[in-house]
Amino acid sequence: MHIVVCIKQVPDSAQIRVHPVTNTIMRQGVPAIVNPYDLFSLEEALRLKDRLGGKVTMLCMGPPQAEDALRKCISYGADDAVLVTDRAFAGADTLATSYALASGIRQIASEQAVDIVFTGKQTIDGDTAQVGPGIAKRMGLQLLTYVSRIVEVDLPGRTITVERRAEGGVQVLKTTLPCLITMLENTNELRFAALPAMIHAAGYPVRKWNKEQAGIADVTKIGLKGSPTVVSRVFGPTPRSEKAEMLDLGTSSLRDVSLNLLQMIFTRHPTLEADLLMKETPQ
Repeated sequence: MHIVVCIKQVPDSAQIRVHPVTNTIMRQGVPAIVNPYDLFSLEEALRLKDRLGGKVTMLCMGPPQAEDALRKCISYGADDAVLVTDRAFAGADTLATSYALASGIRQIASEQAVDIVFTGKQTIDGDTAQVGPGIAKRMGLQLLTYVSRIVEVDLPGRTITVERRAEGGVQVLKTTLPCLITMLENTNELRFAALPAMIHAAGYPVRKWNKEQAGIADVTKIGLKGSPTVVSRVFGPTPRSEKAEMLDLGTSSLRDVSLNLLQMIFTRHPTLEADLLMKETPQ
C-alpha cells in the first residue's frame, strides 16, 4: 500500500502580527510549524502502515525552508519526502495549490501507484478547507472529508470503510480505492519521534521538484497567474476598550443574581426583550 500525505508549513498563528500601517501579515521572526491539522493525517497514515505495511510519502508545496517540515515528518516514521518548490508557485491560492499538488501526486504515482491521499481538514493560515477536495476533484479520487475513524481497509477488495463526523451525528461510509481523506482534528495522538529516527531525518535527502519535475502542464494555472482569489485587506480585530464586570454573589441567591443580570442586559439593549418576545409569539 502506498499513502501520500500532503502537508503545509505555516506560520505559528499564536505569534502572527498585523502591520499597523500596511495591514499585511508580518512574517518576520514568526516561527514556521507543520500545519497542526496535517499531523492528524500523518499519524493515521502511519497507523495504516503499521497495520498493513507499505510506504508513506510526504508531499509539500512551499519555499525551500519547508524542507524542515518534511524532515520532521520523516522523524515520525514517513518513508519519503518531496518538496515542490519554485518561484512560479509563489502567491498561489487554493485553486492553484490544488493544481500543483495534484500534479505532484501524479508524478509520485508514476513511480508507485497511490492508494490513499491524506490531507488535514484545513490549514490554520487559510482556514478554507478547499485544497483537499480540490485535489480529489482534479484527480478523480473518491473524497472522504471530516473522517474521525478508519474502520477497515480491504486491500484485496480495494475498498475502505470510515466514520465521518456529520452535522446530524456520525456517518459510516464505504468506498473504493484510491481515495482522498481529510482527517478531523483530535482523532488520534501523534507519536513521539525516537532519537535514531530524528538523526535519520536530519540527513535524509528530501527530493526537491521544480515546476517541470512536478509535471506542471500549464504554468498559467499555478502561482499568481492561476489564482483568481483577491485579498483586498488583512487586519487584526480591534481591541475592546470596556472591561469585564465582576458580579459578587455575596448573600444573594443565584436566582436574584440572574434576574439582575438579565435586567442589566435589557437596559443596555432596549430592543432585545421585545425582539425575543416577538420570536416566541406564534404567528
